[in-house]
Amino acid sequence: MTIQRINPSQLFDSKPNGHSQGTIVESGKLAFFSGQVAWSPQHTAPPDSLAEQTQMVTANLQVCLDSVGATRDDIVMARVYIVDLSPERLNEAFPALLEFFGDVYPSLTGIGVQALAGPELHIEIEMVVRVPD
Repeated sequence: MTIQRINPSQLFDSKPNGHSQGTIVESGKLAFFSGQVAWSPQHTAPPDSLAEQTQMVTANLQVCLDSVGATRDDIVMARVYIVDLSPERLNEAFPALLEFFGDVYPSLTGIGVQALAGPELHIEIEMVVRVPD
């Protein structure tokens, strides 16, 4: 089962932003991971900064990948929800996002929201992953 990244030349070059315009996945098993936030199993308070929360969320995403035997190459699509999204806030989250996604370039959507499940949360990420055979 392969994943093909789509970046039509008629659209803006999205690779510097760490994502592709589209993704084609051959039929097979997919895992849908609900939004991961900066919560730990120990129920400790999340970090205050968006940058630190993004690092924690991407670590949680790695746990999700590991749980189904997938790698970052298997990420089909991700949605990133950021409270009070602005260019400055996006720049705060971007280093950890680029580090996590690397040169995989999944389909990626950034969405600004008013609030998340807890008032202390700044970011939430959900993803669709191809489960390897």
